[in-house]
Order: sequence, then C-alpha cells, then structure tokens
Amino acid sequence: MRFGTRRTVDGTGQGTIAVRIEDDHVVDLPVADVGELLCSAPEVRRAEGPRTPLKDVRWAPVVTNPAKVVCVGHNYRAHIAELGQDEPTAPTLFSKWADTLLGAGEPLELPTSSAQVDWEAELAVVVGSTLRRACRDEADAAIGGWTIANDVSMRDWQKRTGQWLAGKAFDASTPLGPWLVTPDTWSPEGQTIRCLLDGEVVQEGDPADLVFDAATLLADISTFTTLRPGDVLLTGTPGGVGMARTPPRWLAPGSELVTEITGLGRITTPLIEERS
Repeated sequence: MRFGTRRTVDGTGQGTIAVRIEDDHVVDLPVADVGELLCSAPEVRRAEGPRTPLKDVRWAPVVTNPAKVVCVGHNYRAHIAELGQDEPTAPTLFSKWADTLLGAGEPLELPTSSAQVDWEAELAVVVGSTLRRACRDEADAAIGGWTIANDVSMRDWQKRTGQWLAGKAFDASTPLGPWLVTPDTWSPEGQTIRCLLDGEVVQEGDPADLVFDAATLLADISTFTTLRPGDVLLTGTPGGVGMARTPPRWLAPGSELVTEITGLGRITTPLIEERS
C-alpha cells in the first residue's frame, strides 16, 4: 500500500492530511500525516474519505514532524571509494530536524550563505513501531515503510568543523516523499536509486552496495535512543556527488533536481534563489 501527506488550506493557513493512494486518486484519512497514521489503529488505514485526483495533490513531507531524523554518512561502498575513505566498522550517524524537510514538488531555495550546495539521493525508512535495544529481526519488523529523500548538503558549512550538522540542517533543504510504500509491497533488493540534474543522471546505485542495511542501522540506533513511529532514517547516498567531481559541481538556481528509486516513485525539486 501507499500512503502520503498532502497539503490543504484551512482557516489558519496551510494544513495537512494523510491520504491513501489508489490508482489515479487519493483518499483522505482522519489523521494529519503519515507519522500520525503509523501511531493509529490499523483500521484507520482503510478508512474512507473525500477523494482528490492524484494529479491535483500538493505533497507535504511524508512525515511532517518526526521526533527524530537520523542520517547515515559513508554507507555506500562506491561513495566511500570516491571520497578516498576506509570502509567504516560502525555507522557514521548525524541528525536533522523536522524543519529541514520539504515536500515532493516543492521548490528548494538555495541559500545565499552557501556556495557549495550538493545533492545526495537516498533511500529513507519510516519507523512503524517503537524500538529500544532491538535485535536486527525486531528492527526489520518495525519498518513502517520506505520512501525517497535527498540529503541536499551545504558542503562549505559541513566542512567548517569536524561536525557535519551545520551543512546538513538548513531549513527546507531535504525533500522527503512523495509517499510511503509499505514493506509488504516493496523491498530494496534489486532496486536502483538515481539522482538526475536537469535530466542528466549524476548518481546511480543499488542498495546492495550499502555497508549497513536499514534493519542493521535501526537496531544499532535503538541501542542508544528510542525510535518511535514516524521517526525517519536516511540510509546514505551512492557515489556520484558533486563535491567528488573534478572540478566540483554545485547546484544552482534554475535547475531541476530529480530523485528516484525504482518501485517507490520520484521527487522532482525545482531549485530557486533564496527568497528575501
């Protein structure tokens, strides 16, 4: 099954509602977003409500306010190789906040404070049940679904110190969506992840190239922090990022960034100048 979060307009401004995707339309569900849906009783997923043509949907981030967004660096062997790094013996983890998330199709404002904005196509996981000190099998069973992300990174800010946070946590810089696909209908095996810039394929990889797969990562993270329904994990990026090129290549206003994973869909992100 596929679930998403669409934007609505209410009396207070922008609102959101979770939806179930059915062919060429979506069905509104009685919760605000997919994170809340994962915390709800199973029958909520099957509820009936108003319908909207799929082509008319304005997507919000698939989870709008996760308590945790945990990300993994240096996790695809091809990406590790292009950076000249050694394969890690433990996951390289960092975090984002909910404010970094952006809906599929929404424009990404390139900050004037960064001259080195880079792309990172990623397979993302949304947690479906609480995890604490979980084994790998427990973590695998707790996957609520899969979605697509792009960890757009401000490399000059990322490299200011040994801590990456500043370059990874700019507001509205991480497209997440367009929807969540449940594990009973999709798995990473044999899939392809791609990033395209103005139609040119700049990244292409296979989740089989991951050093640590999603279940292993979730189990590891649950050792030191509790993961709850709606929390998000970005699993890392394949080779082909802009900073590893000679010369480096950066994102610019007027371009279009596309992130796609076979069987999951695609996110199209227009790149625009930062608004004042």
